[in-house]
Amino acid sequence: MAEDSSKDLFDYFQKMWNPTSFPLPGMFAPTLNPEEIDKKIAELTAVENWLKMNLTFLQMTIKTLEMQRSALQALHDTAQDKGSPKR
Repeated sequence: MAEDSSKDLFDYFQKMWNPTSFPLPGMFAPTLNPEEIDKKIAELTAVENWLKMNLTFLQMTIKTLEMQRSALQALHDTAQDKGSPKR
C-alpha cells in the first residue's frame, strides 16, 4: 500500500512540474550512463537544428510577404497617380 501512495505522489509531482509529460532529465532520477547522456544531447541537438531551420523558413516567408506587400502598394500608388488629373 505504501508503494502505491508513493508512486501516486511521484506521479502527482511529475504532472505538477511537467504537465506536458515530457521527460525532464535529472529531475528525479539522474542518468549516470555517459552514453545515455550523449544520446540525449544528440537528440536535443537534432531538435534544436530542426527548430532553427523552421524559424529561418518562417522568417523568409515573412520577408517575402512584406516585399510582396510593398510591391503591391507601390503599384497601387502608381495607378492612383496616373488616374488623378494633373494640374
